[in-house]
Amino acid sequence: MVQPREQPLRPVDQWERVAVLAARSDGVLAVSPVVSGPALALRGPANRSVALIGMVPDAYRRVVRMDDKMVRGRFEVVGSEALIGTELAADLGLAVGDRLRLTTAGGRSETVTVAGLFDVGSRDLNRRWVFVPLKLAQALLDVPAGVTQLELTVHDLFGADAVADELRAQTGLTVESWMQTNAALLTALSNQTISNNLIRSFVVAIVALGISSVRVVSVVQKQREIGILRAMGASRRQIMAVFLLQGGIVGLIGSALGTALAYALLVVFSHVFKNPGDGSPLFQAELDPQLVLQAALVACRVGLVAAWIPARRAARMDPVQAIRA
Repeated sequence: MVQPREQPLRPVDQWERVAVLAARSDGVLAVSPVVSGPALALRGPANRSVALIGMVPDAYRRVVRMDDKMVRGRFEVVGSEALIGTELAADLGLAVGDRLRLTTAGGRSETVTVAGLFDVGSRDLNRRWVFVPLKLAQALLDVPAGVTQLELTVHDLFGADAVADELRAQTGLTVESWMQTNAALLTALSNQTISNNLIRSFVVAIVALGISSVRVVSVVQKQREIGILRAMGASRRQIMAVFLLQGGIVGLIGSALGTALAYALLVVFSHVFKNPGDGSPLFQAELDPQLVLQAALVACRVGLVAAWIPARRAARMDPVQAIRA
């Protein structure tokens, strides 16, 4: 059996020129050169397979907000320093200031000092990512003066495909957007959005039918009162306005009660559902004031629309027949 030879990492041709071209492209906010490849992290008898990431901290933090994800230390590495995830630190028993040996498939190795710990919210990434200075990664992964990829951040998150297509046409290189690499996730989110919209539509329709049926019953029960008002000089427009106002008030009260109930459920769920790792809440009980206002406006509109038909029926009643009914 012949073991296939491992393919060396291929650097980006003329990456400095490509980086300048990408930075000048419309929609691109920042560009970060990166050297990444597999390595082995060793400390005593323990070892873990990791993904070595060499970068320039000032450029990388403009693409990924790693400063907010640092648990210990700062997102800064120089010389033979490294930043590791909290899971890898727990696996190897490491803390800030400890030393760690990194060995690559090419036989190169370097002992680095742990300068900080990060938590990106994913156990797998916390266990695999190891950040080192760009020059150190170039030496370990045998990519002298080169980079294996350029990472970009764009103005419009959902316009990344257009930027990728433009850079691909200009450079002839392989350019992938996050939308392409996470196509399954986007499909799942799209399906979830469609399902949510369908559920909301059915809920709105049911609420509208409920309000309308209540208003119809109210018109039937108050025929005599409507006839008396009409006989006393109330116009059709005034009668119609009364029932429309009732529908709007019902929608407004319903939205207020629904908002209070939703916030109460959020508070309860935030205390019930905890992160299995550290026991912290999975989410915070927060309500967007703009969303609450939009929900109240929709509820009022639904109430007005649902009360329209009963209001027209009440306004068209003949006063004599209504009093005799």
